[in-house]
Parts: sequence; C-alpha cells; structure tokens
Amino acid sequence: MELPSIDHEARRAGYRRLRDDLLEIRSRVADVTATAESPDGLISATVAGRGELTGLRIDPRLYRSPDSTALAASILDTIRDAVDDSREQIAEITREYLPAGAAGRNVPRPSSGGRARLSVGGGESRGNGRRIQ
Repeated sequence: MELPSIDHEARRAGYRRLRDDLLEIRSRVADVTATAESPDGLISATVAGRGELTGLRIDPRLYRSPDSTALAASILDTIRDAVDDSREQIAEITREYLPAGAAGRNVPRPSSGGRARLSVGGGESRGNGRRIQ
C-alpha cells in the first residue's frame, strides 16, 4: 500500500497564512475601543478590546442628585454597553477570517438592541440616546 504524498511546501504556506491571519486578528483586536454614553449624556465609559475599562467620565452636573444607587446603576449600565459593543467588534473581526460555510461566518451581525453600531478607529454613530465612538 502506497502512502499519499504530502505537499510540504503547500502545508508550510498554509501555516504561514494562518500565522499571518492570527497576527492580524491580534493586532486588530488590540486596536478596538468602545465608548458608550449614558442616555442623559452625563456618564461616558471607554473600554479596550477585551472589555477593560480605560476611561470613565462623569459630568459634574450629576452631583446635583444625591442618589448614589442610581449613579452606580447608570455607571454599570454604561460600562456594560461599551463592553457589549467591544465584543461585537471583536466578533466581527474574527468572523472575517472564518472559511465560507463555517459556523458563524454567514450569520448576520447581532442586533445591538437599539444601540449604535461601532467602528474601529473612532467612528461615531448614534442610536437610542447613546453615542458610540
């Protein structure tokens, strides 16, 4: 019985493409940021690609209301919105590298539930009172 021949050069080329794609994905994910603003515009949260909080802005007008529970809830909701949006960006980036017909490749981008869609590199759109950068 004769063993099938292996095209070692084609295999190496495939591995190089895979390595290059993974390096590109890692670089693009590192560039992802998402900024969400509370509906009243008094709180803004920025997260990095993996959801790490990198910035929090609280408008001084917020201190006119002594409701610390509502403030905490609003901050958490705004951070969650930014994290959700950064995850959507990462899913979009990785989806591009899946082969045709792969699970998730042809699945439409999930609805952001009325929130604005994001773009990498500081783009801005509006939706449901939240500004996304």
